[in-house]
Formats: sequence, structure tokens, C-alpha cells
Amino acid sequence: MATLKEIAEKVGVSVATVSRVLNYDTTLSVSDETRRRIFEVAQELNYKTLRERSQQARESFRFGLIHWYSESQEIDDPYYMAIRLGVEKECFDRGIELVKLFKQNGVYPTERMEGLDGVIAVGKFGSKEVSTFASSAKQIVFVDCSPDERRFDSVVIDLRQATIAVLDYLLEMGHTEIGYIGGREYVDEGTPIRDEREAAFYEYLYLKGMYNPRYVSIGAFTAEDGYRLMKEAVSSGDLPTAFFIASDSMAIGALRALHEAGIAVPEDVAVVGFNDLPMAAFLHPPLSTVKVYTEFMGETSVELLVERLTTKRVICKKVVVPTDLVIRASSGANRKGAGSKER
Repeated sequence: MATLKEIAEKVGVSVATVSRVLNYDTTLSVSDETRRRIFEVAQELNYKTLRERSQQARESFRFGLIHWYSESQEIDDPYYMAIRLGVEKECFDRGIELVKLFKQNGVYPTERMEGLDGVIAVGKFGSKEVSTFASSAKQIVFVDCSPDERRFDSVVIDLRQATIAVLDYLLEMGHTEIGYIGGREYVDEGTPIRDEREAAFYEYLYLKGMYNPRYVSIGAFTAEDGYRLMKEAVSSGDLPTAFFIASDSMAIGALRALHEAGIAVPEDVAVVGFNDLPMAAFLHPPLSTVKVYTEFMGETSVELLVERLTTKRVICKKVVVPTDLVIRASSGANRKGAGSKER
């Protein structure tokens, strides 16, 4: 794992600046470009320690990369940045030209898809957007969603199984009052997307008679909303003993709210995040989280597209990349006792 010093040296800033950026310190005066560079370098250094490989055979293709997030949204939630970097690195290693296709004024530049060998669409997309892409691109691979597995290749993770693993762990630690902080995402100009983490959380605990709707809060997948929602939970005076938070970005904000309220983590409230962003290990306390192999997802999408083009495969593939639960200091056994509300 990369150190703060290594990141600071490569970006050309101080260790303190790296630490404050990775912890989403909003009081720090630093440019968006510097913030973006710190996140990218942190992800890059982390990625290199995971996978050492020889130079791949170079391919003569031109791929398009449709990115659901804007550059500013990437800074607020670096999850998709990591996938994008995986795509970019794999294309670079293979000698594939990559054309980035960002939405402009609410519209994707489909005219630029003409002449491309294939397109990789990273993010969540509705039926209208999928139809638009399909009318302009010959081959499409979707990453982080699977809008039609009979028509398109896709790379996804099993959100349901990852959620079950978190809840199994928290129950083993003696937590019977478990909260959830998650986000809502939208496609096709306002259609909400079903989040399998939220659905699995409800179903798992409801069947055990342990679901409490007062412990569930939904916002946006940002540190700001994680902070806001946790402050609201604290002010309610009825905190569960553990929280599963659907993104590390939200968990960072939530940890700050708990710290400001004088609530000890994990002694009073255990916290488990999701994604294992590079900054998760640098938080105080270091964040327990679900490791998502985001770079590998991006890399796999390139491999699928190359395979489809070189072998003329006609049957679609849906690749489900596994996740791992990484236990750090932000979670542990319920020290308050089952059903206790003492703080």
C-alpha cells in the first residue's frame, strides 16, 4: 500500500496536504486540479502494488470511454475514477487509442462514436441512454451496470452478496441494532435506480426481525451527505451500535460527524464502508470496508471488448467481480450489550 509520503512526493505537495485532501477536509484551500491529482496518484500507487504484469501484446483499436460522472463528481466520489484509470491503463498497455466521451449540456456526443471499434460505458445508464449508445456504437461493454445481458457484455459486482457479508460480520460481533446510510442515483433525467445494497439490507434484517426504518438514511454518495445524515442520526438520540455505509466517501463524512459529537468509533458505534478507496486506510480510525476491485473492473472491460472484436464472439458475457470484506479499526464487537441504548 502506498504511503502518504510517496503520494506527496509524486504530486509535489506536503504530506499534510495529502492527508487533508484524502480526508475530505473542506477547510483546506487547494485547487480542484491538485485534489484530482492526489486522488489519481493514490489510486495509481495502490493499483501497482496489487498487480505486477508484463507488457501486453499491443492492439490496433480505437475505443471510446463514456463516463457517467463529470470531473467534479469524480472528486466527490472517486469510485468511478478508479474504474476509469483501470480502463486507461489497460488501453495504454495494449496500445489502444482511447477517446473520452463526456456528457455535454445533458447530451453525450454520439457523433464521435462513429468510426470507433467499440465503446466502454462506465456508470449507470437508463434505457433511453442505452438505446442512444447502441444506435451509434457497434460494440459496447457496460461497467458497473448490466442494462441488457443478452445484448451487451458487462462487468459488475455482487452488491447483494457483499452486503450480506457485512451484515453477517456485524451480527457475529454482537450487533443487533444496525443502521444504513446510502445514496440514491438517477438515470434518464430523473428515474431512480434500485440500489441492491439497500434492498439486501432491508431483506436480510427484516427476515430476522431486526430491521428498524429509523436507522436508515438516504442521500447522495458524497462525504457532505454522509456528514449531514450522520449528524441527523446523532441528533435523533437513538443511534444503533453499528452502521453499514454504502460508500467510503459517505463514511468519511459520517466519521467526522461522530467525532464532532464525541461518539467513539468503534467503542460506541462501529462503522463499515464500501469500496475501499485508497484513503480508507489513512482515516482515523482506519475504515473497515468492502474491497471492490475497481481497477480490475476497468481492465476487464477492455479485455472483453478486445476479445469480442478478435474472436467475433456473438454470445454476451457478464463478468461478476468478487469483493472482499476488509476489517480495520473502525469496527468491532458490540461493547454496549444487545439492546442497550447507553452512550
